[in-house]
Amino acid sequence: MTGAALAEQLTAHGLDPDEIPATAALYNTALDGFRTRAARTPSHALWVPGRLEVFGKHTDYAGGRTIVAAVPRGFAFLASARGDQLVQLLDAGTGERVAFEAEHAGFTGWRHYAEVALARLARNFPGARRGADIVFTSNLPRASGMSSSSALVVGIATILAQLWSLAERTEWQQNIQDGSALATYLASIENGSPFGGLEGDAGVGTHGGSEDHAAMLLSLPGEVSAYSFVPIRHLDRARVPEGWRFVIGSSGVRAEKTGSARAAYNRLSEGAGVLLRLWNSHQQPSRSLAAALARDTEAADRLRELIRVSDVPGWTPDALERRLEHFRKEDARVPEALQAVAAAEVARLTGLSEASQRDAHHLLGNQIPQTVGLAELARACGAFAASSFGAGFGGSVWALVGRERARTFAARWLADYRREYQMKEAVTFIATPGPAVAELAL
Repeated sequence: MTGAALAEQLTAHGLDPDEIPATAALYNTALDGFRTRAARTPSHALWVPGRLEVFGKHTDYAGGRTIVAAVPRGFAFLASARGDQLVQLLDAGTGERVAFEAEHAGFTGWRHYAEVALARLARNFPGARRGADIVFTSNLPRASGMSSSSALVVGIATILAQLWSLAERTEWQQNIQDGSALATYLASIENGSPFGGLEGDAGVGTHGGSEDHAAMLLSLPGEVSAYSFVPIRHLDRARVPEGWRFVIGSSGVRAEKTGSARAAYNRLSEGAGVLLRLWNSHQQPSRSLAAALARDTEAADRLRELIRVSDVPGWTPDALERRLEHFRKEDARVPEALQAVAAAEVARLTGLSEASQRDAHHLLGNQIPQTVGLAELARACGAFAASSFGAGFGGSVWALVGRERARTFAARWLADYRREYQMKEAVTFIATPGPAVAELAL
């Protein structure tokens, strides 16, 4: 088996043929790493894409709506079972590795995510654990807003579920009946929440939702999909018009979810939680902020009244009103934006993307000069729509352009941005929506 043969399989799943050389190189790197590390042939091969969030900034964990797709770049995984309890992981791209003989603590970076995924599965499915050699590599820009950390968790958990035969377990069958449930469970591994009868823990320390996992597991090639959350519900999908192309520009500023960056990210989630607690303490309790606001046409006004008389440590009424206003406006854009994509309405999507970017800057407050500038430069270079996406405080911007000029646009956009912001790590690439998680034959 070669990297080219594995990459070719992904074209049947809907991967853009232009991505075959880069994907083949990924799998060749993983195959070389596996032969070196494990000295045997892998038994499992997996593809896990990164995700593109088109609309729905920081709405999913509050029960809101988003539009997402799988990008044509991601993680190549290879794995094989061992005869002992040792789980070894190797990043074939960097040479970094880690081995887990039992539960550990104190790892950082990608090892922490791997540790959390392994420990949660072992705890939720007692007695299932067995050893594994797992090799992976990725062509996603690191910490770029395309959810490389979630893709790593999805990949490791999926591989271990296969090697440990978890789908045959009663605990799995009682709690994970379909793809939406699986996406929610994988999200709970990250955020630490319990899922059904499966006990939770501390997670990785971020308080996110399940948007990333839904995009990676449920997306269809060539399409964008709209979901609502808490629980996950598929709303609708739209095929990206043949004459359009997404181009993604990574700012080169890593959107890390550690240290102060994690605190800033979690504060946005906390704000939505504060709003829900205010509502539930004075109104009929709701499962999510979105559900509370959907009760009737006056719900938002009643919540504003509660905010104005609130006394929440660490939160001023003004800050809570901004958080509410952002959620309401961004959530409401989702159905309109999906209609605009389906009908190829350029002007409508232009206005919606500009408003989304503006509100992220002024209401959500998760933008930095580089992402603001990257979106502005995209429009200056000829994109008819552009907006940042992901956790914020770094990351990437998507742009929409005509198919014929996508390559020249990507090159000019990158050159202009690097020149103005001196960010050598910035990259751009054409992002035709690709396949979801796929198992490949070896």
